[in-house]
Amino acid sequence: MRLPLRVQLIDVGPRDGLQNEKTPVPAEVKIGLVHRLQQAGLKEIEVTSYVSPKWVPQMADNHEVMAGIARQSGVRYSVLTPNLQGFAAAVQDRPDEIVVFGAASEAFSQKNINCSIAESIERFAPVVEAALAAGIAVRGAMSCTVGCPYEGEIAPERVSYLAGLMKGIGVQRVDVADTIGVGTPRTVQRAIEATLLHYSLDQVSGHFHDTYGQALVNTLAALQMGVWNFQSSVAGLGGCPYAKGATGNVATEDLVYLLHGMGIETGIDLDALIDAGVYISDFLGRKPNSRVSVARLNKRAA
Repeated sequence: MRLPLRVQLIDVGPRDGLQNEKTPVPAEVKIGLVHRLQQAGLKEIEVTSYVSPKWVPQMADNHEVMAGIARQSGVRYSVLTPNLQGFAAAVQDRPDEIVVFGAASEAFSQKNINCSIAESIERFAPVVEAALAAGIAVRGAMSCTVGCPYEGEIAPERVSYLAGLMKGIGVQRVDVADTIGVGTPRTVQRAIEATLLHYSLDQVSGHFHDTYGQALVNTLAALQMGVWNFQSSVAGLGGCPYAKGATGNVATEDLVYLLHGMGIETGIDLDALIDAGVYISDFLGRKPNSRVSVARLNKRAA
C-alpha cells in the first residue's frame, strides 16, 4: 500500500452530471454551480461540452456558460470536444483542457459513436494535435474499462489497447472509467494496471460509477495503487443510462468524506461542497444523491 497524502478531484457535475437532465438548466444556474464548486476548493471542473445541440440540448449554452464564469487562478476548466468542429467552437472560450473519449469495448464504440475503437481514435488525432498546438491540455476519457452493457466483462488487454492508442495520438492523461459501475476492487485494479503500461500514475485518474454501490471501495483499491486523481459529481448528479433507476456518478461529497476520514488532503471544504450540491439539487427539485450530504443536512436540521 502506498496511499497518497493528497488527492485532486475533478468535479464533472456541470457537464457529465447535467447533460442528460430533461429539465433545461439555465446558464446562470450552471455558472452558479461552477462558482460554488471553486469556492469549495475544487481545482478541476469539467464545465460543458461542444456537441451538436440536436443530440445534447442541455449543453447548447456552452459559450454563455464559459463566458460567464469568474475564473479563479489555479483552477483548471475542462470541456468535452467530440470532433474538430467542436474544438473550433471550444477554443474560442479558452478552456484549460479538452477531453476526448474512447471505449475499451468495440460493441460500445459502435453503438455509441458508430465506429470501431481504432477509427474513433483516428478521428480524435487531429483534435488532439490542434489542442496541443494551441497550448491546451488534453485528457482522454476511457469508458467501459471494466464492463460493457453489450459485451459484459472487459479484458485488461482491451484497456491496454485503448490506452496505447490514446498515448499514440498525444493524449496527455487518461481516465479509467467504470462507466456502468459493475467493477469491484480487483477488476478495477486490473484495468488500472493495464493503463499503467502506457501512462504513469500521475497521468491516470479513476472515474467510478456507483450503480452497484462499489464506487468508494473501488476508489480505495485505486488509492492503494497510488492513484491520486479521481472524478466525481457533486450531489451525485448524473444517472447511468444503461441501468434504469440506478445511480451513476459517485457523489463528490461522499468521496471527500472518505478521503478526509483517511487523513488524505483534498483542499476541499466539505460543508461548502454540500451547499453547492444543495444549490443544484434544489433547482432540480430533488434531494442530493449523496449519503454524506443527507446525513450532514439532517444533523444541521437537528
